[in-house]
Amino acid sequence: MAWLDYLLPLFFLFPLAAAATVVVALRSLHDARVRSPFDAHPLREPGQALRDRLDRAFATLFLNAALGPVLVLTPLVYGMGRMLFSRHQNWIEWALYGVLCTLLAIVVSFRLMRDYQRIRRLKLGLACELAVGQELERLIRPEAHPYFVFHDVPADTFVIDHVAITPHAVFVIETRARTPAISPAGETEDTVVVEHERLRFPGWMERRPQRKARQATRWVASWLCRELGQPVPVKGILALPGWKIEREVPDDDLAVVSGEGLAAHLTDACPGIAPMDPMLHDRVIEALNRRTLTRELGHLEGPSI
Repeated sequence: MAWLDYLLPLFFLFPLAAAATVVVALRSLHDARVRSPFDAHPLREPGQALRDRLDRAFATLFLNAALGPVLVLTPLVYGMGRMLFSRHQNWIEWALYGVLCTLLAIVVSFRLMRDYQRIRRLKLGLACELAVGQELERLIRPEAHPYFVFHDVPADTFVIDHVAITPHAVFVIETRARTPAISPAGETEDTVVVEHERLRFPGWMERRPQRKARQATRWVASWLCRELGQPVPVKGILALPGWKIEREVPDDDLAVVSGEGLAAHLTDACPGIAPMDPMLHDRVIEALNRRTLTRELGHLEGPSI
């Protein structure tokens, strides 16, 4: 029967199907999240949201790299089976199998290049997050010097990189990673010009980082006012690690910094502002602690981006 010529070669695909099943099973075992041995709550570090995205990117790279060859070999293996069972050699059919293998190889190659570029961007972002996090860790002092830092604070539909509570104000710190440009002479161009509504990088301009930083600052101020029933001084900071900052306008509602010396900047950023009431200071810390803990337990809705 003619249809057997097309059915029997499918048996040659069983080893490939078994290999694909093993790959998918191994993927399901990948989970880099860790929990506290004391209370079983998930542990968070600076840049934890980027760490999670980086883990998912590596898992996707693993799938594409492992399943890609299996997918590319499928038409070739099936075609070899067809050649064994077919009574007549149809060179057009064999050419189609070859073309299909080539197209699948191109698709897999593009997916691997996309995964590589995505991982590079995420690793750069994580490096910047960790650099800013290390600067913020310098704020931690004994009880007589009350500073407190939260990382990856969940808002309604986004995640705030860092929130630092100082004796004078609450600081919302957003971090953005950008690769410095290279001039035709081979020199690194790492100076960004700060305007009120945009950033002028060498060769391009952006408005979104400042807009998102201001959005996060407004959200924290509004949320704390609702939670505590009184206004709390909140200031915004946009950190661009690795860049030299050149300002065309003075800092107003949003300070743009390189991230170096950030701890000293926070301690000196409130001239003339009276310290917060100690009770209010503690209530701000309790509210943010509840917010982060509730999100970890899965009671808050809204995707994190």
